[in-house]
Amino acid sequence: MALMRIVCIVLFFVASAVSKAQLFQPSKLYTLSDSLRGRITPERAWWDLNYYHLNVQVFPKEKKLVGHVVVNFTATQTGSVLQIDLQKPMELTQVLDENGQALTWTKPAENVYWIACKKFFQKGEKGSITCYYQGIPRKAIRAPWDGGLSWSKNDHGNDFIATSCQGLGASVWWPCKDHMYDEPDSMRISIEVPRPLIAVSNGRLERMTANTETQTYHWVVRNPINNYGVNMNIGPYVDFADVYAGEKGNLDLHFYVLPDDLEKAKKQFVQAKEMLKAFEYWLGPYPFYEDGYKIVEVPYLGMEHQSSVTYGNKFANGYLGMDLSGSGWGKKWDYIIIHESGHEWFANNITYQDIADMWIHEGFTTYSECLFTEFYYGKKAGEEYVIGQRRNISNDAPIIGDYNVNSEGSGDMYYKGANILNMIRQINNDDTEWRMMLREMNQHFYHRTVTTAEIEEFMSLYLDLNLKPIFDQYLRTKFIPQLEIKSEKGKHYLRWQNCMDGFEMPLDVEINGKNIRMNVGTDWQLLPGKHKKGKIKVNPNYYVN
Repeated sequence: MALMRIVCIVLFFVASAVSKAQLFQPSKLYTLSDSLRGRITPERAWWDLNYYHLNVQVFPKEKKLVGHVVVNFTATQTGSVLQIDLQKPMELTQVLDENGQALTWTKPAENVYWIACKKFFQKGEKGSITCYYQGIPRKAIRAPWDGGLSWSKNDHGNDFIATSCQGLGASVWWPCKDHMYDEPDSMRISIEVPRPLIAVSNGRLERMTANTETQTYHWVVRNPINNYGVNMNIGPYVDFADVYAGEKGNLDLHFYVLPDDLEKAKKQFVQAKEMLKAFEYWLGPYPFYEDGYKIVEVPYLGMEHQSSVTYGNKFANGYLGMDLSGSGWGKKWDYIIIHESGHEWFANNITYQDIADMWIHEGFTTYSECLFTEFYYGKKAGEEYVIGQRRNISNDAPIIGDYNVNSEGSGDMYYKGANILNMIRQINNDDTEWRMMLREMNQHFYHRTVTTAEIEEFMSLYLDLNLKPIFDQYLRTKFIPQLEIKSEKGKHYLRWQNCMDGFEMPLDVEINGKNIRMNVGTDWQLLPGKHKKGKIKVNPNYYVN
């Protein structure tokens, strides 16, 4: 049975790749492992993930993890074989069902385990397995971009350890259903570390258990959480707390830093409240009041772990002291605090189902930097910031990647994604409606996983605009529309080049001090009105050539 499943998957995958090659001529070739990692396989589809309890003991000297994970689920259809992912060199050592009976497994690919239950579960029936594992996990080479475990030391020789695994997947350090479409409704994370180290994770600290040579920290997450958002941070931390009076009441804030950085953190982290004020205005209430909000110092730049934002930006404004936009506005605030916290709304609240749609996380969150700038420094400042980011766009490939193979698109998802949103706001031309759309989006998709198609449809319906040509052009091709202009006898004609057939988009231009909006397509269209000779200026909020 297992062999037949593997053969079927290979045939399906090859057929899909050939079909896609005929249509789009992709440059990438994918493996069976990519397909098993990126698809909602039958071994994933039949069960809904309800709850994890991750228990892990950390051995810093050996750089080793030993632990087990309780996985609770509900059958959504009949099934008996569950896919659990765990990446080499970590290994699954034993799996028990809810009755303590040992379960067997097969491995269709290196990092995939198909666990055979003792019975067939019927729709609506609940079940549980416990997966025991151990090993020396992959070391992060350049966290967070090349993720895994960061094994470091502080200036005093104390262990300073952290996880980061976006894209790579949580299965790099613990066994799980490693696909973004399904999230547990809640989770517990228990981390045992040598004394006197402190372990910080997501949610709230429930309790600490003291052992002879170790201590275990038990953290509770009461909201759904995506796999890569689960994190583990270990060090000789000190902490301080605050409270933010937000839209849903008092929000508990906690900050964990190395002792030498405490005073710097107390000054720099006041920006957390400034961030919350701006983002609750633009995006709606912080999505995880039940779990609180924290910033945790780590030995790498930082990442958006849910309710546990990790930080390594050297307690200075900008991105390691730089302004990524070149506008000057990016040095007014701390990039990691603002950007990674913006992901609480776009990544942790609204989460992509497939990493091909990663722009939903990065495009909207990069745009949130502009909204933060606008909130404190005015609309013009926000526009200057987002326009300045264009210098980082390469237009090397489409923003949307290949589906079902765990393949993200171009890195342009950050700055190009932000400029797409800024341009749509210009087209919509109603700042109040734009703000309400962003707030409603976070309410409509509250704690949900989504597709690009759902986001496109929501924005188009809410704003009453046909945004399909814009999304198709800017997300699914790498080409930026080129505005071509010709003048004849005092009349001016405009059209788009370097774009998809039939592409059409409104455009705001200025000529001789007069502002004009017109729909421009791929055929020549007359600029309305009579104009003397004059230079046509395109509104800079449009990302066009």
